[in-house]
Amino acid sequence: MSDQRPYRLPAAGSQPAYLTPAYGSTVKRSPSQPLILLPQSLSELTGPVFGHERVVAGDADLTRQHSAEPLGERIIVTGRVLDEDGVAVTNTLIELWQANAAGRYQHKHDQHDAPLDPNFTGTGRTMTDDQGHYRFLTVKPGAYPWRNHPNAWRPAHIHFSLFGQAFATRLVTQMYFPGDPLLSFDPIYNSVPDEAARKRMISHFALELTEPEYALAYRFDIVLRGRQATPLEN
Repeated sequence: MSDQRPYRLPAAGSQPAYLTPAYGSTVKRSPSQPLILLPQSLSELTGPVFGHERVVAGDADLTRQHSAEPLGERIIVTGRVLDEDGVAVTNTLIELWQANAAGRYQHKHDQHDAPLDPNFTGTGRTMTDDQGHYRFLTVKPGAYPWRNHPNAWRPAHIHFSLFGQAFATRLVTQMYFPGDPLLSFDPIYNSVPDEAARKRMISHFALELTEPEYALAYRFDIVLRGRQATPLEN
């Protein structure tokens, strides 16, 4: 018997379109012909797989990956990964990447005129626990220019990648911060037509989860599918 079951599709307008003209790069990379659904083969359904043995506890602490601490505001980012029925998605690999506190990625193609931090790589990973919880310790990323349009700045954000049991199940999204004045100007954030769905990409400040005199905390739950799904990148 198959363990597959039908699920609710995302609500109309709750996911970004392939073509979003205000987001310049989608004009060239979006498909111009109807998509063709390819059946999954055995290799896509069975592997490669991920497990705890590939992730160590320190991978989730982006402030302790070098000889000294990075510059910037320490923050805790935590939440749960849930399915459409609110059931925890357990033992799921979560990876994140982000700019440093000055708004620059440690990547050879990032030429933003902002300082690199030798003590911040900007990448981390962890596994969800038996209740679907995850937790990262990092620094709050800075905004940065991206030349999509005149005076274009990306709001502070963190990229999340979630894997199921194989590469074919990878999902990617972005987390934003509450009260960011740049959100209303950002074509990537606004590529999601539905306002309620857009707000599901904004984390919530969580005073009860802060570490006193050390780090503020933000909660960001990720719903993988259904009408309350977190917007995901196509």
